[in-house]
Amino acid sequence: MHAVTLGPAGTYSHRAARSVADQVSFRESVASIVEAVAAGEFDRGVIAIENSIDGSVTESLDSLVEYEVAVVREVVTPVRHALIAQSGEFDVVASHSKALAQCRDFLGAEYPEARLEAVASTARGVERAREDPTVAAIGHPDNAGDELQVLAADIQDTDSNATRFFVVAPLAERSEAGGKSTVIVYPSTDYPGLLLELLEAFADRDINLSRIESRPSGTRLGDYLFHIDFEAGLYEERTKAALEEVEGIVAADGWVRRLGSYDVEHVV
Repeated sequence: MHAVTLGPAGTYSHRAARSVADQVSFRESVASIVEAVAAGEFDRGVIAIENSIDGSVTESLDSLVEYEVAVVREVVTPVRHALIAQSGEFDVVASHSKALAQCRDFLGAEYPEARLEAVASTARGVERAREDPTVAAIGHPDNAGDELQVLAADIQDTDSNATRFFVVAPLAERSEAGGKSTVIVYPSTDYPGLLLELLEAFADRDINLSRIESRPSGTRLGDYLFHIDFEAGLYEERTKAALEEVEGIVAADGWVRRLGSYDVEHVV
């Protein structure tokens, strides 16, 4: 199986992707990963969807709207950030914007004068540190190799730091079996009590919502769609009834997209 994920080699996405496929290729953006899977160029794509400290990855959410793919697995991996550099003398800390945010307290306390530079991935930040002695990186300590030093380990703001990844596949591989499911709901309307009605469709059937996230639809200001994860399979009668009710609530030009059902895997 051939998977694609955020590169270069050594990212946390790469660590998650190695649990999915023997062969892993890389792209520089989440959108290009999802687009490539939707086009059938790869068997699987691995994208970060949510971090326990910094919240949802909006680029991933928006890409799941733009391109039609299936979610076939969830991979959860702990995040253990380290400060990596050629020496303790540096002016810039480079890493993915999410990693910088996850280490905000440490950086503010220990290196308040360092300039923070957001790059495409944690591994790209390590490359910057390897090329430039004035740059430090935040990434997994294994990425230091022989050329860089681990100046500080476990610098994330909380020990419970973990990231959820979605494993996406071509739409034809969507499954209705699994312990969790993800749908996207676009009401294309707005009135008092709309969100309550949508949520009651699940609550009345004892379906637990594990995440609900609103994102702009891109159609007009103030128009939103909802990403919903819930703890039930699409094959279940209660799920079918809930989604049928939701489809009855949305306007004529609204829609409900079923991304699929899946199980969760924890990868260290």
